[in-house]
Amino acid sequence: MNYPKIAQEVIDKLGGKGNIANLAHCATRLRLTMADESKIDKAGIEDIEGVKGQFSTSGQYQIIFGSGTVNKVYAEMAKIMGGESSASAEEAAAQAPKQNIVQRLIKGLSEIFVPIIPAIVAGGLLMGIGNIFTAKDLFEEGKSLLDLYPHYQDLANLIDTFANAPFVFLPVLLGFTATKKFGGNPYLGATLGMLLVHPALTNAYGYAEALAKGNLQLWNIFGLEIERVGYQGTVIPVLIAAWVLATLEKFFVKVVPSVLNNLITPLFSLFITGFLAFTIIGPFGREAGELLSSGLTWLYDSLGFVGGGVFGGLYAPIVITGMHQTFIAIETQLLASTAATFIFPIAAMSNIAQGAACLAVAVLNKDAKTRGLAIPSGISALLGITEPAMFGVNLRYRYPFYAAMIGSGLAAAFIAFFNVKATALGAAGLVGIASIRAGDWGMYSVGMLISFVVAFSVAIVLGLREKAKA
Repeated sequence: MNYPKIAQEVIDKLGGKGNIANLAHCATRLRLTMADESKIDKAGIEDIEGVKGQFSTSGQYQIIFGSGTVNKVYAEMAKIMGGESSASAEEAAAQAPKQNIVQRLIKGLSEIFVPIIPAIVAGGLLMGIGNIFTAKDLFEEGKSLLDLYPHYQDLANLIDTFANAPFVFLPVLLGFTATKKFGGNPYLGATLGMLLVHPALTNAYGYAEALAKGNLQLWNIFGLEIERVGYQGTVIPVLIAAWVLATLEKFFVKVVPSVLNNLITPLFSLFITGFLAFTIIGPFGREAGELLSSGLTWLYDSLGFVGGGVFGGLYAPIVITGMHQTFIAIETQLLASTAATFIFPIAAMSNIAQGAACLAVAVLNKDAKTRGLAIPSGISALLGITEPAMFGVNLRYRYPFYAAMIGSGLAAAFIAFFNVKATALGAAGLVGIASIRAGDWGMYSVGMLISFVVAFSVAIVLGLREKAKA
């Protein structure tokens, strides 16, 4: 593929550099903020090599290229644009449709979590590999692989260390991206994250035990007792603290004389935020996170397979709205609190169904371009990347999207009935089995089979009916 040519064509069809206010990308899509979306040549964009779909949502215009390709197109576009555009952010904001609070929340969480997804996925997959060493009954009844081959203990420990790193130091990653999103210095945000996981603090995972034994260490500051506890693996405390840090930094920049700005602003911003983090924000955020995790777990356990089926059937429409971006924060909190998440397996059932329905379109269509798009998009969805299949094929024809919802709903109900959960995050698809609780691998595999067969079969039936009508 000629990436410089593709990048130039995209810019031209978008209305030129002057119409692009902001350029970004995620794993599969270009994410663009436009000054005026009416200037976009949508038909022309569809004809550009490598484009697998396009849509507008939450004030962003998104073009799907797929994993790997989008990075290269983005890099070439950034070169052409020189890191700047003629349209200002204010102009784009004035032209973009007004967003409600939910849309702004989703967009904000997306911009915070999308950059760190590769780290979370890498850690999650390594956790899945680590589970192979410690899972009982996998190779012999009542025994794990380490019981059978103790000389692999160091290898298992090495993998466990690598896998835990992104989650233990999650506040550092979130501190960086969240502070940047809120308009502060991201390196100050990373430093804030380091404060929250400092090795001198009681580890967050040992907090309950230390509290129960009465040996939790405290700081005594002028009579005020502050718990010396870390926030490893937490989400809500660091997000709130990052917002406070960015707000304080912007305030000090305005009031502190410029000659003292580099000294006073970071000092006071970090110290005040750190103090608030350990006295107010942290304890509040920890309790809020625990309540959120307990509430979702209770809801899932109470509704059982019915709730799982409804969630599975509606997962793809939720992806369209972008609300699935909020699930990353929820899943991370669930893993920190309960060491398992039910959302990941259900997401995998939806992704498998989307892939199967997309492949059904390839079977039913003889058009070379349609098949050339549907086959790789379907395979990508089976591996956990659904945007090309969902937006490029299934929503375009509609019937495969409905078929995928049916397949996903039935498969999700099945795995919810057997309480299938994941102990880590990863690619929600065929390879996602590495993130599933060892004892649930069999039912997870059956769920994937149900999802694929039902979605593929229903899509074939609905597709044949569509052809008969035509």
